[in-house]
Amino acid sequence: MKMSVAPPGEPQRVKKVEERESVVIRFAGDSGDGMQLTGMQFSTESALAGNDIGTLPDFPAEIRAPAGTLAGVSAFQVNFASQEVFTPGDDVDVLVAMNPAALRANLGDLKSGGILIVNTEAFSEQNLQRAGYANSPLDDGSLDRYQVFPVDVTKLTVNALQDLGLSNREALRCKNFFALGMISWLYHRPIESTEHWIRVKFKKSADLVEANLRALHAGYNFGETTELFAVSYQVKPAPIAPGFYRNITGNNAAALGFVAASRKAGLPLFLGSYPITPASDILHELSSLKHFDVTTFQAEDEIAAAGATLGAAFGGALGITTTSGPGMNLKMETIGLGVMVELPMVIVNIQRAGPSTGMPTKTEQADLLQAMYGRHGESPVPVIAAMTPSDCFYAAFEAARLAILYMTPVILLTDGYLANGTEPWLVPRFADLPDFPVAFRTDPQGFFPYLRDERTLARPWVRPGTPGLEHRIGGLSKEHITGNVSYSPANHEQMIRIRARKVAGIAREIAPTPVGGAPQGDVLVIGWGGTYGAIAAAVKDLVARGKAVGHVHLRYLNPLPADLPDILSRFRKILVPELNLGQLVRVLRAEYLVDAVGMNKIQGRPFKVSELVTRVQRLIEA
Repeated sequence: MKMSVAPPGEPQRVKKVEERESVVIRFAGDSGDGMQLTGMQFSTESALAGNDIGTLPDFPAEIRAPAGTLAGVSAFQVNFASQEVFTPGDDVDVLVAMNPAALRANLGDLKSGGILIVNTEAFSEQNLQRAGYANSPLDDGSLDRYQVFPVDVTKLTVNALQDLGLSNREALRCKNFFALGMISWLYHRPIESTEHWIRVKFKKSADLVEANLRALHAGYNFGETTELFAVSYQVKPAPIAPGFYRNITGNNAAALGFVAASRKAGLPLFLGSYPITPASDILHELSSLKHFDVTTFQAEDEIAAAGATLGAAFGGALGITTTSGPGMNLKMETIGLGVMVELPMVIVNIQRAGPSTGMPTKTEQADLLQAMYGRHGESPVPVIAAMTPSDCFYAAFEAARLAILYMTPVILLTDGYLANGTEPWLVPRFADLPDFPVAFRTDPQGFFPYLRDERTLARPWVRPGTPGLEHRIGGLSKEHITGNVSYSPANHEQMIRIRARKVAGIAREIAPTPVGGAPQGDVLVIGWGGTYGAIAAAVKDLVARGKAVGHVHLRYLNPLPADLPDILSRFRKILVPELNLGQLVRVLRAEYLVDAVGMNKIQGRPFKVSELVTRVQRLIEA
């Protein structure tokens, strides 16, 4: 235990400093209170302090839900630790509640004995009624199981800014920085990065720069000087491999992965997209990277976005289109055309909770069967999935590589949890990424549009206008080799089987499947996508308890890895946790005739580690 002592010349205030291995904090307030910004800045501070982190943003679907209501609550959870972090954390150690609705919506996740900081000014009779409270929880004893710290964040913020001449509305918008400063002091976070962010963000208004800096410093100094907090906490840096890191979301990582792939292939990058939550950030990120020969096209609808992307691929570009579940429905006919004409394009589906509009800001994994089988006719495409926010970079790079190498559309699956979540990313050296330069066909001698590479079965890629290489394009059935329109039954079957063999042949590209935990034993936990962190943490916990539990996380979902049957045979039982009603488990049961058991959750929230540990233990004991 360390002690904090005031500088010379100031009253000596000795406060205890306790060390923690990990802390989970959730900032919660109205959707206009800046909780996402607060959480992101705290995450950046924690990353710069050397901690490993995992985050979970949670915000309403409405652009401006009714203020003070449960529907309008926005929250951001961050887990920072002196050890490897796999998830944003199960239960919350610290809850910062800016109003009664935020308290009511999030209190159930706060640990007994956890720290609860509430903005007392917001607990007015009107706000209590909006949140569904008959009486104030600050007065009725219902919070006695927590460490409650009442702080009038609103009043303290306004007082700190009173001589700046700001309107009351402008002053109130700074209270999130007061809360951030206070929590930064409580956990010894370096606030220099937030100060820099404020100066850059508000550089056009000196008053707003000064106001937000003052609020940040007022919150920090309040933590130091108030008698409310007798203890502050320190989380030591995590043992992280040396290198250049940046904090990154899954969407930003995917965008950079596509840019890296286009540079390695020597191709211009084209993104055709229609804005949709939670995919839009890829469009935003790529639109700022035009200097890397990136063209972004915001289409009038999902169908136009997919059509433009396929057209760009026909023209010799790396074509990308991004969407979420409802948009995938509309893109399917064009994806089928891409299968028919065998052109490289990547379709990114950042999955969200459905059906229909569903819960567009919540996460789900319910589009796997759609990705594998959701098109008319026999039109198989490769399907791969990212595992973590930073892994979205590598998954995007690989999706583009496979599309170009095998001349086929490829579907990349991520989800809302990965897209918006953040983690430290060890930035790779561009020279270390694999090269896959493209050779367009230019020689007309002996050319036919459906001549195939002996290994990959890919057809030649020809830029339009290349002399002597004119060829037919369109959705009618193609004749083998010539590409002419053909209605021959035997030819139709031959072409369908060739395309299926081409996709199946991608299994040659898949490295041996790593098995985490025990290499054989009682239970194998198989996952895909954003469930990686929770499963990895649960298996690590179980192995530490002496349980023979293994973990396989599948990146390649179509085709599946060739060594998977052997791995399945080493375990007595197979558990497949998914954020759906059971999709991968159906595929595994059908493909390998194994008695795989599903574990399913459809709440718009990721798995908790404790949920998985309990389920595996029950399976072992059954």
